[in-house]
Amino acid sequence: MNDLGEDLELRLVRYFTVVAEHLNFGRAAAELHLAQPSLSRQIQRLEDRLGVRLLERTPQGNLLTEAGKAFLPEAQALVQASRRAIRTARAYAPGERITIGYAEDLVITPAVRELRRLHPQAEIRTRHLDCQKLPDFPAGQVDVLVARIPLPFPADDLRTTPLYEEPRMLVVPEGHRLAGRTSVTPDDLVGERPFPCPVTTSMWSAYRLLGDPPAGPAIESYEDKLELVAGGQAIGVLPVGDRRSTLRPGLVTVPIEGAPTSQVVMVSRIGDPNALVRRFQSVARSHLAGSA
Repeated sequence: MNDLGEDLELRLVRYFTVVAEHLNFGRAAAELHLAQPSLSRQIQRLEDRLGVRLLERTPQGNLLTEAGKAFLPEAQALVQASRRAIRTARAYAPGERITIGYAEDLVITPAVRELRRLHPQAEIRTRHLDCQKLPDFPAGQVDVLVARIPLPFPADDLRTTPLYEEPRMLVVPEGHRLAGRTSVTPDDLVGERPFPCPVTTSMWSAYRLLGDPPAGPAIESYEDKLELVAGGQAIGVLPVGDRRSTLRPGLVTVPIEGAPTSQVVMVSRIGDPNALVRRFQSVARSHLAGSA
């Protein structure tokens, strides 16, 4: 029996709805915080699964095929229905439970420890989401997320609560022309090269300071990005709270004055009936590093 379409990945369906909205893979990839080649491959996977072409690639841009036009409203309804289903299921979950997601370098232990102290009978779990899994947050992997903005997914039906901000620092190899400075400004970085990568990590602000990402294959591994920096092929711009680069010999950090701050937020779903979500918001504000 042909079961094409019965096991669609919701993530791929959501990607298609964003591409269909923009009809431009570059703009859709930017909204989803994915590398454009990666997004193209995901759409191709969806088309292969369905057995039809959803988009027609032309020199003038992308157009929906007749199949794509017919599939779009169903895809949008499917994404919305999945979110409603998640909220409904959680409303009837027995007992108190919560899964707290956190991104990249962030440490949420103090807030989680306090939440467990206040609710010793609750089932409180944590889950680290790397930059490839972060865009799936709206699909319901975790109940609440602590991450840096910009968020790699649309904020529809979501509540974003600011927690704290951090200044930025420059990461360069020993011997770099700026390595011995006590501080730098964005003007000092003119002419420097950020590494090629999807804007899904705390290093995204390098592009705001230096311009568009360089051409070339995207580098998605954090370790590979640091390797480019250590090798003198790129620079990094990180929040001062990100200590991962300090664990690697041969790298130097320099404070950046006048750069946009890194904002850490808590993301939850509007209308979520889980009381632990609201309680975690309170303890996160008072117990996470950097909180005012």
